[in-house]
Amino acid sequence: MFKKLLTSALFAATALSAQANTIVDLELQLLADVSGSVDSGEYALQLQGYEQAFRSASVHAAIEAGTEGKIAVQYLEWSGSSQQSVQVDWTLIDTAADAIAFADQLALLSRAFSGSTGIGSAIAFGATLFGTNDFDAARQVMDVSGDGTNNDGVSVTTARDNALAGGIDTINGITIGSAGVGTYYQNNVIGGFNAFHLHAATFADFQAGIERKLIREISATVSEPGTIAMVGLALFGLARIRRS
Repeated sequence: MFKKLLTSALFAATALSAQANTIVDLELQLLADVSGSVDSGEYALQLQGYEQAFRSASVHAAIEAGTEGKIAVQYLEWSGSSQQSVQVDWTLIDTAADAIAFADQLALLSRAFSGSTGIGSAIAFGATLFGTNDFDAARQVMDVSGDGTNNDGVSVTTARDNALAGGIDTINGITIGSAGVGTYYQNNVIGGFNAFHLHAATFADFQAGIERKLIREISATVSEPGTIAMVGLALFGLARIRRS
């Protein structure tokens, strides 16, 4: 009888262990705009910006410097209200080799869509993908890139507020092109703890700055605009807000 009880207890413990999520410092979701306003050359620059960032030794060092020394990353592309695609699913990165392998996956991607601009629908879709990703982290961050304002799908502010209420800690943004798009993201898209927005005048500028943006998100540092400019982001306008 005792042997049967012991066997049952060991089986239950093994099952619970198998179900345990991997602990990481950050769950980071990258949501890239691939709407019709983004031409093929701009798409390539945007994707290369993310790819090169994950090849960077500075990004590798930021990951390794965390309490756990590991993060989980997911990359998805979005366009209209019903156009969202997970292009690279949640991936554990705890070594430079892992980060480079993630970059290699990005390099092989083909564009998912080229339609309307459904920012709110993208946020609503992305927010559902944290709860079943087999990772646990102190911080859950959504990083939305785009070159236009919402013209399709659900309300952006409603999607943002629902995502934050549902447990997402921070929604950051990076915009390309018109300064008005940057203002729109500041007022409607970003939110949560230490949320910030970065604006690039061109897609080439986006490529130059995404590495430092990722380092800031991975490291959970908060810098003032002047400090950011001094370390190499003079091409960018930076805005930060705090929302409860």
